Amino acid sequence: MKGIVEQRAVELAEYIVENKATVRDAAKKFGISKSTVHIDVSQRLRKLNPSLYNDVRKILDINKAERHIRGGMATKQKFSK
Repeated sequence: MKGIVEQRAVELAEYIVENKATVRDAAKKFGISKSTVHIDVSQRLRKLNPSLYNDVRKILDINKAERHIRGGMATKQKFSK
C-alpha cells in the first residue's frame, strides 16, 4: 500500500510540471482532494525526488503569486453575465 502513495505523488508532480497545472486541476484530474495533492507534492515528494520537487515548487509558487488575478477574473466573468 505504501508504494501506491509514493507512485501517486510522482504522477501528480509529473502532471503538474507537464501541464503547468494548479493543485485544483491536479485534484480534479486524479479524483482526489486538494489537500491530498498538496501533501503529496509538498511533503512526500520532497523525500522521494528532490529535483522533481523543486520543479513542482516553482510552478506552485507561480500559481500562488497569480491566484489573486485569477480570482478577480473569475469574479468579473461571473458578474458580466
